[in-house]
Amino acid sequence: MLFISFYFFGQQSMLFITSYLSSACSFKHIDIESLSEVPNALFQMKGQRIRANSLRSQANPNDQPITISKSPMSPPEMDAGLWSKLPQELLERILSFLPLKNFMNLRSTCKHFKSLLFSPSFISKHSSSSSFSSFLLLSHPQCYNHFAFYDSALGAWRNFALSLSALLPCAAGQASLLSTSNGLLCFSLSNSFLVINLLTKSSRVIEFPAYPFAFELFSLVSTPVGYSLFMVSSGSCTKNTFVYDSKVQFWRKFNGFKPILSDNYHQQAVYYKGSLYFVTQEPFSVACFVLESGKWERPNTELPRELMFVRLVSDGGDGKLYLIGGVGRNGISRSMKLWELGEGMNWVEVESLPEMMCRKLMSVCFHNYEHLYCFWHRGFICVCCYTWPEVLYFKVSRRTWHWLPKCPSLPDKWSCGFRWFSFVPELYASV
Repeated sequence: MLFISFYFFGQQSMLFITSYLSSACSFKHIDIESLSEVPNALFQMKGQRIRANSLRSQANPNDQPITISKSPMSPPEMDAGLWSKLPQELLERILSFLPLKNFMNLRSTCKHFKSLLFSPSFISKHSSSSSFSSFLLLSHPQCYNHFAFYDSALGAWRNFALSLSALLPCAAGQASLLSTSNGLLCFSLSNSFLVINLLTKSSRVIEFPAYPFAFELFSLVSTPVGYSLFMVSSGSCTKNTFVYDSKVQFWRKFNGFKPILSDNYHQQAVYYKGSLYFVTQEPFSVACFVLESGKWERPNTELPRELMFVRLVSDGGDGKLYLIGGVGRNGISRSMKLWELGEGMNWVEVESLPEMMCRKLMSVCFHNYEHLYCFWHRGFICVCCYTWPEVLYFKVSRRTWHWLPKCPSLPDKWSCGFRWFSFVPELYASV
């Protein structure tokens, strides 16, 4: 009854409280270099305000104009007793109407407000009224210590860059971005890994499982229940597999895989149905590592014929597994095709790359296919080349191929070293 009565009273007070909180924790211009606040451009907010028309129809039946004065004076004081009497569910409901950037600033005022970031009920309320942009993140030696962002929703490069020196002041100059997954970024430091969530500005340093430690085929896999770091040691004849599980905060060591996996160090493992999928060297075949059991397996699937190179892409979780391959003979690809893993573990052809686009792709990599790597990004299958500044992507919903424009911040005379990542900010990705 208390909730119902406050609901009618709260139609106007909710706007007032939300407006009060917004003004009380108003933002100044966000300085990307200092990261003093969460980057404004990471947010693409929806439904952040209660529409005046809706309030007018409910609270003003005579349809008289409602005038909200904008006084330069400080906001009116709130009765502390009002907050103490609000039911928990109603308080969370009110706070969910705040723009997320304002709430992130407000959380430092109260331990309870900060704890709401991890409250399932608050998450469900706030997620219905806000969303984030998604980005393609570019790392390049000539953009030293900072990253460029391409907004895939707007189809444009954003006019801000994330500074590595500001993000990792104690590790500037020696940190290297290895992988991203569901809002988390993983860097390699001199003797440890660092996993960070940019939105919550939370991070965790994970020591190497041994010293010295050389590794390859690194992959970060983030799920709603935690994340895993996967890698294969490369410092000895016996290549062991190491997996870090964030749920237990412990390294596990497993036997290596006898067949030689792909020597393409730019291509990461593909997460599909609880396993990480890889492609072996010629003769090409598919191998997978089951994260739960720590066992290597060989799926019973036959790859298409006359493949000159093979890359795997997954849309994540239990979704779909794709194969991208160059088709040709004598080590030269004449075409590039896309397949999807269907029923019975058979590969079904989906689409072919248009001839002119295929010629451009093969020319920019000079038929050195080890420079090509692929990944999934919000409905796009991205095909990248370590030596070329543009990205070729396939829009799955429309079955069309496109080229991403070159980053305007790159110098006219650029060198190789283009590392692309999918970055989808996620507030509730815990480190």
